Amino acid sequence: MKTQHKITLFLTVIFLAYTLLFSGFIYFFTTKYSFADFYKRLELRAITTAKIQLEPEENVAGLDKIKEEFLERLPNEKDIIFTIEPKDSLFIKAKEFGLSKSFVEEVLENKFANYNSQNTFYTAIKYTTDFGDEFIVIASAENYFNSHHIAYLKNLLIISFVVAFILVVVISLVISKRLVQPVRDITKKVKEIGTDNLHLRITETKQQDELSTLVETFNDMLDRLETSFETQKNFISNASHELNTPLTSIIGEADVTLSKIRTIEEYVEALQTILEEAEKLDKKTKALLFLAQTGYSGKTLSFDKVRMDQLLIDVKETMDKIYPKNNVVLDFSLLPEDPLKLKVKGNQQLLHLALSNIIMNACKYSDNKEVRVSLSASNENVIIVVKDHGIGIPEEELHYIYDPFFRASNTKNYDGYGIGLPLTRNVIKIHHGELLVSSAKNKGTTVQIKIPLGYYSF
Repeated sequence: MKTQHKITLFLTVIFLAYTLLFSGFIYFFTTKYSFADFYKRLELRAITTAKIQLEPEENVAGLDKIKEEFLERLPNEKDIIFTIEPKDSLFIKAKEFGLSKSFVEEVLENKFANYNSQNTFYTAIKYTTDFGDEFIVIASAENYFNSHHIAYLKNLLIISFVVAFILVVVISLVISKRLVQPVRDITKKVKEIGTDNLHLRITETKQQDELSTLVETFNDMLDRLETSFETQKNFISNASHELNTPLTSIIGEADVTLSKIRTIEEYVEALQTILEEAEKLDKKTKALLFLAQTGYSGKTLSFDKVRMDQLLIDVKETMDKIYPKNNVVLDFSLLPEDPLKLKVKGNQQLLHLALSNIIMNACKYSDNKEVRVSLSASNENVIIVVKDHGIGIPEEELHYIYDPFFRASNTKNYDGYGIGLPLTRNVIKIHHGELLVSSAKNKGTTVQIKIPLGYYSF
Protein backbone atom coordinates (compact mmCIF):
# COMPACT_ATOMS: atom_id res chain seq x y z
CA MET A 1 0.00 0.00 0.00
CA LYS A 2 1.33 3.43 -0.95
CA THR A 3 2.19 5.89 1.80
CA GLN A 4 -0.47 8.32 0.55
CA HIS A 5 -3.15 5.65 0.86
CA LYS A 6 -1.87 4.68 4.30
CA ILE A 7 -2.13 8.29 5.47
CA THR A 8 -5.63 8.60 3.97
CA LEU A 9 -6.78 5.37 5.62
CA PHE A 10 -5.24 6.35 8.96
CA LEU A 11 -6.82 9.82 9.01
CA THR A 12 -10.19 8.42 7.88
CA VAL A 13 -10.26 5.67 10.51
CA ILE A 14 -9.20 8.05 13.31
CA PHE A 15 -11.72 10.72 12.39
CA LEU A 16 -14.60 8.30 11.81
CA ALA A 17 -13.86 6.50 15.08
CA TYR A 18 -14.03 9.84 16.85
CA THR A 19 -17.24 10.77 14.99
CA LEU A 20 -18.89 7.47 15.91
CA LEU A 21 -17.87 7.82 19.54
CA PHE A 22 -19.04 11.43 19.71
CA SER A 23 -22.34 10.68 17.94
CA GLY A 24 -22.99 7.67 20.18
CA PHE A 25 -22.28 9.80 23.23
CA ILE A 26 -24.78 12.45 22.09
CA TYR A 27 -27.44 9.88 21.14
CA PHE A 28 -27.12 7.89 24.38
CA PHE A 29 -27.31 10.82 26.78
CA THR A 30 -30.00 12.64 24.77
CA THR A 31 -32.17 9.50 24.84
CA LYS A 32 -31.51 9.02 28.53
CA TYR A 33 -32.44 12.64 29.24
CA SER A 34 -35.60 12.39 27.13
CA PHE A 35 -36.76 9.35 29.15
CA ALA A 36 -36.08 11.05 32.50
CA ASP A 37 -37.77 14.26 31.35
CA PHE A 38 -40.85 12.44 30.06
CA TYR A 39 -41.20 10.43 33.28
CA LYS A 40 -41.10 13.73 35.22
CA ARG A 41 -43.91 15.05 33.04
CA LEU A 42 -45.98 11.94 33.71
CA GLU A 43 -45.24 12.12 37.43
CA LEU A 44 -46.52 15.71 37.53
CA ARG A 45 -49.69 14.65 35.71
CA ALA A 46 -50.19 11.69 38.05
CA ILE A 47 -49.95 13.91 41.15
CA THR A 48 -52.24 16.53 39.63
CA THR A 49 -54.79 13.89 38.63
CA ALA A 50 -54.69 12.35 42.12
CA LYS A 51 -55.39 15.68 43.78
CA ILE A 52 -58.18 16.59 41.39
CA GLN A 53 -59.87 13.18 41.47
CA LEU A 54 -59.29 12.07 45.05
CA GLU A 55 -59.31 15.23 47.20
CA PRO A 56 -62.37 17.28 48.19
CA GLU A 57 -63.25 19.81 45.51
CA GLU A 58 -62.88 22.80 47.84
CA ASN A 59 -59.23 21.79 48.55
CA VAL A 60 -58.24 21.74 44.90
CA ALA A 61 -60.38 24.52 43.52
CA GLY A 62 -59.01 25.72 40.20
CA LEU A 63 -56.38 22.98 39.92
CA ASP A 64 -58.21 21.34 37.01
CA LYS A 65 -58.21 24.66 35.13
CA ILE A 66 -54.47 25.06 35.74
CA LYS A 67 -53.96 21.57 34.36
CA GLU A 68 -56.02 22.38 31.29
CA GLU A 69 -54.20 25.67 30.63
CA PHE A 70 -50.57 24.95 31.50
CA LEU A 71 -50.06 21.23 31.03
CA GLU A 72 -50.05 20.37 27.35
CA ARG A 73 -52.00 17.34 26.28
CA LEU A 74 -49.64 14.47 25.55
CA PRO A 75 -50.31 11.98 22.72
CA ASN A 76 -52.64 9.19 23.88
CA GLU A 77 -52.54 10.56 27.41
CA LYS A 78 -54.48 8.44 29.92
CA ASP A 79 -55.05 8.53 33.66
CA ILE A 80 -55.77 5.35 35.60
CA ILE A 81 -56.71 5.14 39.30
CA PHE A 82 -56.74 1.90 41.25
CA THR A 83 -58.04 1.50 44.80
CA ILE A 84 -55.49 -0.50 46.71
CA GLU A 85 -57.03 -3.92 47.24
CA PRO A 86 -55.62 -7.38 47.77
CA LYS A 87 -52.79 -7.99 45.33
CA ASP A 88 -54.63 -10.56 43.29
CA SER A 89 -57.38 -8.09 42.47
CA LEU A 90 -54.82 -5.38 41.59
CA PHE A 91 -52.94 -7.74 39.29
CA ILE A 92 -56.15 -8.59 37.46
CA LYS A 93 -57.01 -4.89 36.96
CA ALA A 94 -53.44 -4.10 35.88
CA LYS A 95 -53.51 -6.90 33.34
CA GLU A 96 -56.66 -5.39 31.80
CA PHE A 97 -54.68 -2.19 31.08
CA GLY A 98 -51.64 -4.09 29.80
CA LEU A 99 -49.55 -3.44 32.90
CA SER A 100 -47.08 -5.96 34.25
CA LYS A 101 -47.27 -7.57 37.66
CA SER A 102 -43.79 -6.36 38.61
CA PHE A 103 -44.78 -2.77 37.83
CA VAL A 104 -47.64 -2.93 40.35
CA GLU A 105 -45.46 -4.63 42.98
CA GLU A 106 -42.82 -1.90 42.61
CA VAL A 107 -45.42 0.83 43.19
CA LEU A 108 -46.73 -0.88 46.32
CA GLU A 109 -43.21 -1.33 47.69
CA ASN A 110 -41.56 1.99 46.70
CA LYS A 111 -44.62 4.24 46.29
CA PHE A 112 -43.29 5.13 42.85
CA ALA A 113 -42.53 3.28 39.61
CA ASN A 114 -41.79 3.87 35.92
CA TYR A 115 -42.50 1.52 33.07
CA ASN A 116 -42.55 1.67 29.26
CA SER A 117 -43.77 -0.64 26.53
CA GLN A 118 -43.71 0.03 22.77
CA ASN A 119 -43.04 3.75 23.21
CA THR A 120 -45.89 4.11 25.72
CA PHE A 121 -44.57 5.30 29.06
CA TYR A 122 -46.21 4.79 32.46
CA THR A 123 -45.57 6.55 35.76
CA ALA A 124 -47.38 5.31 38.85
CA ILE A 125 -47.54 6.77 42.36
CA LYS A 126 -49.04 5.46 45.59
CA TYR A 127 -51.31 8.27 46.84
CA THR A 128 -52.87 8.58 50.32
CA THR A 129 -55.77 11.01 50.73
CA ASP A 130 -56.45 13.23 53.74
CA PHE A 131 -58.92 10.61 54.92
CA GLY A 132 -56.33 7.85 54.87
CA ASP A 133 -57.55 6.06 51.75
CA GLU A 134 -54.80 4.63 49.52
CA PHE A 135 -54.82 4.58 45.72
CA ILE A 136 -52.47 3.83 42.82
CA VAL A 137 -52.55 6.66 40.29
CA ILE A 138 -51.05 5.98 36.87
CA ALA A 139 -50.36 8.52 34.14
CA SER A 140 -49.46 7.19 30.68
CA ALA A 141 -48.79 8.69 27.28
CA GLU A 142 -46.88 8.09 24.09
CA ASN A 143 -43.35 9.58 24.23
CA TYR A 144 -43.53 11.86 21.24
CA PHE A 145 -40.04 13.18 21.97
CA ASN A 146 -38.60 9.70 21.62
CA SER A 147 -40.65 8.80 18.55
CA HIS A 148 -40.08 12.06 16.72
CA HIS A 149 -37.20 14.11 18.08
CA ILE A 150 -34.88 11.17 18.85
CA ALA A 151 -35.70 9.60 15.49
CA TYR A 152 -34.93 12.92 13.83
CA LEU A 153 -31.67 13.15 15.80
CA LYS A 154 -30.74 9.60 14.74
CA ASN A 155 -31.36 10.37 11.07
CA LEU A 156 -29.44 13.63 11.39
CA LEU A 157 -26.45 11.84 12.95
CA ILE A 158 -26.46 9.17 10.23
CA ILE A 159 -26.56 11.79 7.46
CA SER A 160 -23.84 13.78 9.21
CA PHE A 161 -21.74 10.64 9.50
CA VAL A 162 -22.07 9.91 5.77
CA VAL A 163 -21.25 13.51 4.83
CA ALA A 164 -18.33 13.52 7.29
CA PHE A 165 -17.06 10.25 5.80
CA ILE A 166 -17.02 11.74 2.29
CA LEU A 167 -15.41 14.97 3.48
CA VAL A 168 -12.80 13.11 5.53
CA VAL A 169 -11.84 10.89 2.60
CA VAL A 170 -11.52 13.87 0.25
CA ILE A 171 -9.64 16.03 2.78
CA SER A 172 -7.39 13.10 3.75
CA LEU A 173 -6.53 12.49 0.09
CA VAL A 174 -5.67 16.17 -0.39
CA ILE A 175 -3.63 16.36 2.83
CA SER A 176 -1.81 13.08 2.19
CA LYS A 177 -1.03 14.15 -1.36
CA ARG A 178 0.45 17.42 -0.10
CA LEU A 179 2.41 15.59 2.59
CA VAL A 180 3.78 12.99 0.18
CA GLN A 181 4.40 15.36 -2.75
CA PRO A 182 7.77 16.65 -1.42
CA VAL A 183 8.93 13.04 -1.03
CA ARG A 184 7.84 12.32 -4.62
CA ASP A 185 9.71 15.40 -5.81
CA ILE A 186 12.82 14.21 -3.97
CA THR A 187 12.47 10.71 -5.44
CA LYS A 188 12.04 12.11 -8.95
CA LYS A 189 15.12 14.31 -8.57
CA VAL A 190 17.19 11.49 -7.08
CA LYS A 191 16.37 9.26 -10.07
CA GLU A 192 17.92 11.92 -12.33
CA ILE A 193 21.24 11.83 -10.45
CA GLY A 194 23.88 9.37 -11.64
CA THR A 195 27.64 9.02 -11.85
CA ASP A 196 27.69 11.24 -14.95
CA ASN A 197 25.83 14.16 -13.30
CA LEU A 198 26.77 14.10 -9.61
CA HIS A 199 26.77 17.90 -9.69
CA LEU A 200 22.95 17.92 -9.55
CA ARG A 201 21.39 18.73 -6.17
CA ILE A 202 17.93 18.58 -4.63
CA THR A 203 16.39 22.00 -4.12
CA GLU A 204 16.50 22.92 -0.42
CA THR A 205 13.66 24.73 1.32
CA LYS A 206 13.81 27.28 4.11
CA GLN A 207 11.43 25.26 6.28
CA GLN A 208 13.01 23.70 9.36
CA ASP A 209 11.41 20.26 9.24
CA GLU A 210 12.40 16.62 8.80
CA LEU A 211 12.20 16.76 5.00
CA SER A 212 14.48 19.80 4.78
CA THR A 213 16.94 17.99 7.07
CA LEU A 214 16.73 14.92 4.81
CA VAL A 215 17.39 17.04 1.70
CA GLU A 216 20.30 18.80 3.37
CA THR A 217 21.80 15.49 4.50
CA PHE A 218 21.36 13.95 1.06
CA ASN A 219 22.99 16.96 -0.63
CA ASP A 220 25.90 16.71 1.82
CA MET A 221 26.26 13.05 0.88
CA LEU A 222 26.27 14.00 -2.82
CA ASP A 223 28.98 16.56 -2.09
CA ARG A 224 31.12 13.86 -0.50
CA LEU A 225 30.40 11.41 -3.32
CA GLU A 226 31.21 13.98 -5.99
CA THR A 227 34.47 14.85 -4.22
CA SER A 228 35.29 11.16 -3.86
CA PHE A 229 34.60 10.46 -7.54
CA GLU A 230 36.64 13.44 -8.65
CA THR A 231 39.49 12.45 -6.35
CA GLN A 232 39.34 8.90 -7.65
CA LYS A 233 39.44 10.09 -11.25
CA ASN A 234 42.39 12.36 -10.53
CA PHE A 235 44.12 9.64 -8.56
CA ILE A 236 43.77 7.07 -11.35
CA SER A 237 44.82 9.58 -13.98
CA ASN A 238 47.86 10.82 -12.03
CA ALA A 239 48.83 7.37 -10.72
CA SER A 240 48.78 5.84 -14.19
CA HIS A 241 50.93 8.69 -15.45
CA GLU A 242 53.37 8.62 -12.53
CA LEU A 243 53.79 4.82 -12.68
CA ASN A 244 53.91 4.72 -16.47
CA THR A 245 56.79 7.21 -16.72
CA PRO A 246 59.45 5.13 -14.89
CA LEU A 247 58.18 1.94 -16.52
CA THR A 248 58.51 3.53 -19.96
CA SER A 249 62.05 4.69 -19.10
CA ILE A 250 63.03 1.20 -17.88
CA ILE A 251 61.61 -0.55 -20.95
CA GLY A 252 63.06 2.04 -23.34
CA GLU A 253 66.51 1.90 -21.76
CA ALA A 254 66.49 -1.92 -21.87
CA ASP A 255 65.39 -1.96 -25.52
CA VAL A 256 68.08 0.51 -26.55
CA THR A 257 70.77 -1.35 -24.61
CA LEU A 258 69.79 -4.72 -26.08
CA SER A 259 69.53 -3.42 -29.65
CA LYS A 260 73.26 -4.14 -30.19
CA ILE A 261 76.39 -5.36 -28.46
CA ARG A 262 77.80 -2.67 -26.16
CA THR A 263 80.84 -2.12 -23.99
CA ILE A 264 80.93 -2.97 -20.30
CA GLU A 265 80.82 0.73 -19.41
CA GLU A 266 77.68 1.23 -21.52
CA TYR A 267 75.99 -1.77 -19.89
CA VAL A 268 76.86 -0.44 -16.44
CA GLU A 269 75.52 3.00 -17.37
CA ALA A 270 72.28 1.48 -18.74
CA LEU A 271 71.80 -0.68 -15.62
CA GLN A 272 72.42 2.38 -13.46
CA THR A 273 69.67 4.26 -15.30
CA ILE A 274 67.30 1.30 -15.00
CA LEU A 275 68.10 1.03 -11.27
CA GLU A 276 67.35 4.72 -10.70
CA GLU A 277 64.02 4.47 -12.50
CA ALA A 278 63.17 1.24 -10.65
CA GLU A 279 63.92 2.94 -7.33
CA LYS A 280 61.58 5.80 -8.30
CA LEU A 281 58.92 3.27 -9.22
CA ASP A 282 59.45 1.47 -5.90
CA LYS A 283 59.10 4.69 -3.90
CA LYS A 284 55.96 5.72 -5.77
CA THR A 285 54.40 2.28 -5.36
CA LYS A 286 55.13 2.20 -1.62
CA ALA A 287 53.78 5.73 -1.26
CA LEU A 288 50.59 4.74 -3.08
CA LEU A 289 50.11 1.67 -0.88
CA PHE A 290 50.71 3.65 2.29
CA LEU A 291 48.37 6.39 1.09
CA ALA A 292 45.65 3.76 0.47
CA GLN A 293 46.20 2.27 3.94
CA THR A 294 45.85 5.62 5.68
CA GLY A 295 42.60 6.19 3.83
CA TYR A 296 40.83 3.69 6.09
CA SER A 297 39.29 4.45 9.47
CA GLY A 298 42.36 3.45 11.39
CA LYS A 299 40.59 0.98 13.67
CA THR A 300 43.30 -1.65 13.12
CA LEU A 301 46.08 0.76 14.16
CA SER A 302 47.43 0.83 17.70
CA PHE A 303 46.93 4.08 19.59
CA ASP A 304 48.74 5.21 22.69
CA LYS A 305 49.61 8.34 24.65
CA VAL A 306 51.76 10.68 22.57
CA ARG A 307 53.35 13.86 23.92
CA MET A 308 53.44 16.31 21.06
CA ASP A 309 56.35 18.40 22.36
CA GLN A 310 58.55 15.30 22.58
CA LEU A 311 57.34 14.18 19.15
CA LEU A 312 58.35 17.52 17.60
CA ILE A 313 61.78 17.22 19.18
CA ASP A 314 62.14 13.73 17.61
CA VAL A 315 61.06 15.11 14.23
CA LYS A 316 63.66 17.90 14.54
CA GLU A 317 66.38 15.36 15.29
CA THR A 318 65.34 13.34 12.24
CA MET A 319 65.43 16.49 10.11
CA ASP A 320 68.92 17.32 11.35
CA LYS A 321 70.12 13.92 10.16
CA ILE A 322 68.44 14.06 6.74
CA TYR A 323 68.83 17.79 6.04
CA PRO A 324 71.73 19.07 8.15
CA LYS A 325 71.35 22.54 6.60
CA ASN A 326 67.73 22.92 7.72
CA ASN A 327 66.71 26.03 9.61
CA VAL A 328 63.83 24.65 11.69
CA VAL A 329 63.06 26.60 14.87
CA LEU A 330 60.86 25.04 17.54
CA ASP A 331 58.78 27.63 19.37
CA PHE A 332 57.57 26.34 22.76
CA SER A 333 56.75 29.74 24.22
CA LEU A 334 53.01 29.01 24.23
CA LEU A 335 53.15 25.69 26.03
CA PRO A 336 50.37 25.20 28.61
CA GLU A 337 51.17 24.92 32.29
CA ASP A 338 49.42 21.58 32.47
CA PRO A 339 51.58 18.98 30.64
CA LEU A 340 48.54 16.73 30.23
CA LYS A 341 47.28 19.20 27.62
CA LEU A 342 50.16 18.16 25.35
CA LYS A 343 49.05 14.53 25.19
CA VAL A 344 46.98 13.09 22.38
CA LYS A 345 45.66 9.62 21.69
CA GLY A 346 47.41 8.50 18.53
CA ASN A 347 49.85 6.38 16.61
CA GLN A 348 53.32 7.81 17.14
CA GLN A 349 54.80 6.53 13.87
CA LEU A 350 52.00 7.98 11.75
CA LEU A 351 52.08 11.32 13.54
CA HIS A 352 55.88 11.41 13.17
CA LEU A 353 55.50 10.75 9.44
CA ALA A 354 52.80 13.43 9.04
CA LEU A 355 54.76 16.14 10.87
CA SER A 356 57.97 15.19 9.04
CA ASN A 357 56.22 15.59 5.69
CA ILE A 358 54.93 19.06 6.57
CA ILE A 359 58.24 20.29 8.00
CA MET A 360 60.33 18.74 5.17
CA ASN A 361 58.10 20.44 2.58
CA ALA A 362 58.51 23.74 4.41
CA CYS A 363 62.30 23.39 4.38
CA LYS A 364 62.46 22.21 0.77
CA TYR A 365 60.21 24.87 -0.75
CA SER A 366 61.76 27.70 1.30
CA ASP A 367 65.34 26.79 0.26
CA ASN A 368 66.28 26.23 3.92
CA LYS A 369 65.10 29.62 5.10
CA GLU A 370 63.78 29.78 8.62
CA VAL A 371 60.83 27.46 9.31
CA ARG A 372 59.08 28.20 12.59
CA VAL A 373 57.20 25.37 14.29
CA SER A 374 54.95 26.56 17.14
CA LEU A 375 53.21 24.35 19.67
CA SER A 376 50.26 25.39 21.85
CA ALA A 377 47.09 23.89 23.32
CA SER A 378 43.49 24.84 24.01
CA ASN A 379 40.98 23.08 26.23
CA GLU A 380 40.07 20.77 23.35
CA ASN A 381 43.05 20.53 20.99
CA VAL A 382 46.80 20.47 20.63
CA ILE A 383 47.70 23.04 17.97
CA ILE A 384 50.81 22.91 15.78
CA VAL A 385 51.60 25.73 13.36
CA VAL A 386 54.34 25.36 10.71
CA LYS A 387 55.21 28.63 8.97
CA ASP A 388 57.77 29.11 6.18
CA HIS A 389 58.84 31.93 3.85
CA GLY A 390 59.16 29.89 0.68
CA ILE A 391 57.66 29.93 -2.80
CA GLY A 392 54.11 29.41 -1.57
CA ILE A 393 51.20 27.99 -3.54
CA PRO A 394 49.23 29.91 -6.19
CA GLU A 395 45.81 30.82 -4.81
CA GLU A 396 43.91 29.25 -7.70
CA GLU A 397 45.66 25.91 -7.08
CA LEU A 398 45.05 25.65 -3.32
CA HIS A 399 41.95 23.46 -3.67
CA TYR A 400 43.98 20.80 -5.54
CA ILE A 401 46.67 20.32 -2.91
CA TYR A 402 45.07 17.19 -1.41
CA ASP A 403 44.84 15.41 -4.76
CA PRO A 404 47.44 12.59 -4.92
CA PHE A 405 50.36 13.40 -7.26
CA PHE A 406 49.28 17.01 -7.67
CA ARG A 407 52.15 19.47 -7.59
CA ALA A 408 51.81 23.23 -7.84
CA SER A 409 52.89 24.88 -11.06
CA ASN A 410 55.81 26.66 -9.34
CA THR A 411 57.46 23.45 -8.00
CA LYS A 412 59.08 22.21 -11.22
CA ASN A 413 62.59 22.86 -9.88
CA TYR A 414 61.96 20.78 -6.74
CA ASP A 415 61.88 17.00 -6.42
CA GLY A 416 58.71 15.37 -5.15
CA TYR A 417 55.81 13.10 -5.97
CA GLY A 418 52.79 14.99 -4.65
CA ILE A 419 52.05 12.30 -2.04
CA GLY A 420 53.14 13.97 1.20
CA LEU A 421 50.22 16.35 1.81
CA PRO A 422 47.42 13.88 0.95
CA LEU A 423 49.19 11.32 3.17
CA THR A 424 49.44 13.82 6.01
CA ARG A 425 45.77 14.76 5.72
CA ASN A 426 44.76 11.09 5.93
CA VAL A 427 46.87 10.65 9.07
CA ILE A 428 45.32 13.72 10.69
CA LYS A 429 41.81 12.51 9.78
CA ILE A 430 42.55 9.13 11.38
CA HIS A 431 43.30 11.07 14.58
CA HIS A 432 40.03 13.06 14.21
CA GLY A 433 42.06 16.21 13.71
CA GLU A 434 41.99 19.09 11.27
CA LEU A 435 44.55 20.27 8.72
CA LEU A 436 44.39 23.88 7.50
CA VAL A 437 46.67 25.28 4.81
CA SER A 438 46.93 28.95 3.87
CA SER A 439 49.45 30.21 1.33
CA ALA A 440 50.35 33.02 -1.05
CA LYS A 441 52.69 32.74 -4.00
CA ASN A 442 56.26 33.90 -3.20
CA LYS A 443 55.20 34.80 0.36
CA GLY A 444 55.24 31.44 2.09
CA THR A 445 52.87 28.86 3.50
CA THR A 446 51.31 28.37 6.91
CA VAL A 447 50.04 24.93 7.96
CA GLN A 448 47.91 24.56 11.09
CA ILE A 449 47.27 21.13 12.61
CA LYS A 450 44.67 20.56 15.34
CA ILE A 451 44.51 17.21 17.13
CA PRO A 452 42.00 16.53 19.92
CA LEU A 453 43.42 16.09 23.40
CA GLY A 454 43.61 12.45 24.43
CA TYR A 455 44.73 12.44 28.08
CA TYR A 456 41.15 11.91 29.29
CA SER A 457 40.92 8.65 27.32
CA PHE A 458 43.57 6.86 29.36
